[in-house]
Amino acid sequence: MYRSIILLFVSCFVGVCANAQLPSPAQVRPRIVITADPELDDNNSLIRLLLYSSDLQIEGLIYASSGYHWKGDGKGTKWFVPGREYTRFGLNLCPCESWRWADNERFIHEAVDAYEKVYPNLKVHNPNYPIPLELKAKIRYGNIEFDGDISKDSPGSDLIKSLILDDKPGQLFITAWGGQSTIARALKSIQEQYEYTTEWDAIRKKIFKKVVLLPSGDQDDTYALYIKPNWPGIEYRQFRSGPNYGYGAQLGAKKENALYMTSAWMKENVSARGLFGALYRVWGDGKQMVKDDKLDYFGVAGHTNEQLKKMGYVVWMPVQEKGSWLGEGDTFTFMNMLANGLRAYELGSYGGWSGRQATEEELKNSSFPVADTSAQVMATMLRTLSDQSGKSLNGASYPNFFPAAQQDFAARLKWSITPKYTNANHEPVVKIEGPLTILAGAGEKIRLNGAVSDPDGNVVSIKWWQFQVGSYPQTVAISNPASKQIEVTIPKDAIPGQTIHLIFEATDNGTPALTRYQRVIIIVRNK
Repeated sequence: MYRSIILLFVSCFVGVCANAQLPSPAQVRPRIVITADPELDDNNSLIRLLLYSSDLQIEGLIYASSGYHWKGDGKGTKWFVPGREYTRFGLNLCPCESWRWADNERFIHEAVDAYEKVYPNLKVHNPNYPIPLELKAKIRYGNIEFDGDISKDSPGSDLIKSLILDDKPGQLFITAWGGQSTIARALKSIQEQYEYTTEWDAIRKKIFKKVVLLPSGDQDDTYALYIKPNWPGIEYRQFRSGPNYGYGAQLGAKKENALYMTSAWMKENVSARGLFGALYRVWGDGKQMVKDDKLDYFGVAGHTNEQLKKMGYVVWMPVQEKGSWLGEGDTFTFMNMLANGLRAYELGSYGGWSGRQATEEELKNSSFPVADTSAQVMATMLRTLSDQSGKSLNGASYPNFFPAAQQDFAARLKWSITPKYTNANHEPVVKIEGPLTILAGAGEKIRLNGAVSDPDGNVVSIKWWQFQVGSYPQTVAISNPASKQIEVTIPKDAIPGQTIHLIFEATDNGTPALTRYQRVIIIVRNK
């Protein structure tokens, strides 16, 4: 499909066709693999992910290690990597047999067990939710014994290897919520099997085209030490400019965002919402991922920062209101995969609820080490990232998607406890007549027609706006942007090959209000 689009664009670019429209991309469920360590915000991100499993083809739910969590081999082997958190904050706790890993760790199993119990309600509201047995069959333990250890295969790396090598259509998106050793081991196993065969070049080309890594930093150095040097053609999407879903997002948050992280909002919409809500971590909830973990004081209520320090805790972030937002530091890795109409999964630069893909220059000039998401750099991250809507590549303000994302999350949690369709709100249906990718010359006028319906009969407000992530750097005039039908004139200074992204947005007046989009991409051609 995409190849035909490219060929049509090339032919039109050289002036063969005059007023062409390209075929619209079909709605797909991106193939995605989750690798996660037992950090409490991974737990929260996993709950949100499962509520969006209707939009995704989940291919793996894999336990991973990191520099902050590893199980050990159970044989008394002690492990130590210089500079890890057990050597920081005045600590001197390793070499040790394991690090911040609970006996019989099952946080992924527990989340999927909760999904199984609420699945009968979820499927009432969206029939695309996968049956629980499908998700259970995707759970594996990866390279969890020691952080950064890629010396041997694991059930998790074997699964990733098989997915990378299969011939199913579409790209394979692999997240790294913890360390990347399980992913690295899968790639290393492929390298060991094929490097000195006649198939090696074809295998590498296939992987470079197919695999997209969605990292939450390089938490065990395996990307820097193995993946990047040996697999430089694998796409590595790191996002910026979008919402802050992480620890401390409420610190310095804008008023319109801070509301969605208060204890009152969290209790009403998240923590009191059934089995998923009970698993979701909030400040002062009395829980710890690992008993007596001195770096996990988040569940301890009723103490000041100084009191917690005297109790032996490493307090790197000030205590927040009991019941308030705690964090989903890995959620941004998958929010651009969702079927909200922004088509953000198609290309990292398109941008969506995760933000937009960072450029190499931006990563190089970041004010904090992107590859390190550990506690000691969180304070810097909070100062630099907290509630920044950021900028698009051309300097325009990036849209603030956090309220829409939080309200959508709240609606899906409501679905999980609501067995009757009419007792919950559902997103409006947004469509645009004709193709979603259009070829047009500078100075040409384009008419676009949108259509909106709402399954609950709610009133829906609409607007058209330019998402300035296209390569045309200026704004374009949109006639009657609050109407379904608009007219856009391609600016005369637009250069062939440049792109303009327009969004048709619809928000209902249900509770909570839900927003959906449709994106049109205009490619400037020769006149």
